[in-house]
Amino acid sequence: MTPDGDSIAARIERAPARLGGVRLVAVDGPSGSGKSTVAAALVSRLSGAHVVSTDEFATWDDPVSWWPRLHTGVLVPFAMGRPGRYRRTRWVDGVPEPGEWVDIEPVRTLVLEGVSAGRRSIADVLSELVWCDLPDPAERLARAVRRDGESSRAELVRWQRFEAGWFAVDRTRSRASITVTV
Repeated sequence: MTPDGDSIAARIERAPARLGGVRLVAVDGPSGSGKSTVAAALVSRLSGAHVVSTDEFATWDDPVSWWPRLHTGVLVPFAMGRPGRYRRTRWVDGVPEPGEWVDIEPVRTLVLEGVSAGRRSIADVLSELVWCDLPDPAERLARAVRRDGESSRAELVRWQRFEAGWFAVDRTRSRASITVTV
C-alpha cells in the first residue's frame, strides 16, 4: 500500500469520531483497484476496527441502491452506540440470494470498503475517505477477473461502465482525504 500503511492508520487513529462515537472510514474506488487489500491492511493496524464490504450488499443488477439496508442496519445503530445487523448477500451458482444475518457490535473504527462506500450522502459522518487509484481499466479488469473468475468477465465489464458513471456523478475521488495505489 502506498503511501505507508502505518502512517495512514496513525492518521485515522487521530481523526475524530463523526458517527456517534465511531470513526467511519470509507475505502472506495473502482473494481480491481485494491480496496479489499487496503481495508484489510488498515483493519490489521487499527485498534478496535471492523470491516464491512459493500460486496455483502451489492449485486450485478443492484450496484448501489441497496444502501438503505446498510444505513438503517449498521450506520444508524452505530451512531446511537448500539449493535448493527444486516443480511449478507449470498451467491449460489452466480445468482445472488439473501444470506445469513450478520451482527456487529459497535467498534472504535468501522471501515466500509467497496464501490460507493464513500458516497456523498455520508460525507458528513466520514472520518476519512480513502480512494484506491489504479488508472488503467484493463489492469483493473484483469485483477477483477483473476479474483472473480473468467465467467464473470462480461458482468465485470458492465460493472466498470456503471461505476465510471457513478464516480463521475458522485465525485467520490475529489472528496478523498487519502489516495493510495496498490
